[in-house]
Amino acid sequence: MSEPNEERPTTRRGKTEYHPNETTATTEIDLLHRANELLKPLPGTFSELGGNLDGLLAKNKAWADLVSKVQPGYFEKTAKEKQKPKILWIGCSDSRVPAEIVVQMNPGEIFVHRNIANQFVHTDLNSLSVLQYAVEHLGIEHVIVCGHYGCGGVEAALSNNQNGIVDHWLLNIKDVYNRNSPQFDTDDKDQKWNRLVKLNVIAQVQSIASTSIVQNAWKANKKLEVHGWVYDLKTGYLEDLECNIRNTSELPHPIYTCIH
Repeated sequence: MSEPNEERPTTRRGKTEYHPNETTATTEIDLLHRANELLKPLPGTFSELGGNLDGLLAKNKAWADLVSKVQPGYFEKTAKEKQKPKILWIGCSDSRVPAEIVVQMNPGEIFVHRNIANQFVHTDLNSLSVLQYAVEHLGIEHVIVCGHYGCGGVEAALSNNQNGIVDHWLLNIKDVYNRNSPQFDTDDKDQKWNRLVKLNVIAQVQSIASTSIVQNAWKANKKLEVHGWVYDLKTGYLEDLECNIRNTSELPHPIYTCIH
């Protein structure tokens, strides 16, 4: 696995890669992107709006009016159709990593669940409910756990400071650190931080794949794959950690198998 400043290969054996400069976007996506381009002259930060929530409502109206003008009937069509996303995105609550924007997808394409440090904890009914609904009712085919370099939650887990109730949540990341302690034999804080970001993502991928929700889908021969990615705030690029799990044989140990 490469560190965030290392070069990434442009091709991988056995994989088809997407290149943004290729003509692959649909007309619908092109139109919505065109609408966003036309809206760019409007203020893009809350401070530019003077900290006034009315400014958000005004921007929303301008956006909705423009989308309707560029693509008449878009919202009526969206409202009539049930959502059919094929991707569940489990990401960090960090405001700098919005799922649909970083992968340039339209509304309705990604089912999103976010929490501090992109964790999937087996005692968290929120995460479990999202996963079950996504797999059993929406029929998603890919679960993406997306962490990011510069994650404040991971940084807090590396420290011995008290931060309040969130410390109980971050104990799961401290456990990841403890299980992989030989990999942190360095005095370089950033290197430790980046490494724990990656290992935390991998741990959540394994945690999701260990659930009866996912394994029952596999037993029913449903297409379902769990992926681990990391977003680099400094470049805007996503990194595939290549820790995908597609069936029980790829779990870290047979003890995690719960189907027969």
